[in-house]
Amino acid sequence: QVQLVESGGGLVQPGGSLRLSCAASGSIFSINAMGWYRQAPGQQRELVAQITSGGGTNYGDSVRGRFTISRDNAKNTVYLQMNSLKPEDTAVYYCHARDSRYYWGQGTQVTVSS
Repeated sequence: QVQLVESGGGLVQPGGSLRLSCAASGSIFSINAMGWYRQAPGQQRELVAQITSGGGTNYGDSVRGRFTISRDNAKNTVYLQMNSLKPEDTAVYYCHARDSRYYWGQGTQVTVSS
């Protein structure tokens, strides 16, 4: 089993920055990729960013160029640096990890005021 704990959400002004963290524990040796999804009210859950075990990254179109995903393997932690935040970025952000299945954190609220 894999457990994921997110932190770093909160309220930020448009144009501001925020960094999310996701710490993984449990059977982490089986994880192939980690990353972030988000879901805003009335919208589908969408990919924000992911990073594979090989170091490759993938970003959603709406955040590419503004957000950066990184990892610290020693801490079993993935980070999401969010810059140039927009009101449209307001959502619950969920950490995820996968091997043959997806694992999800509880989510952390990010609110960009306008």
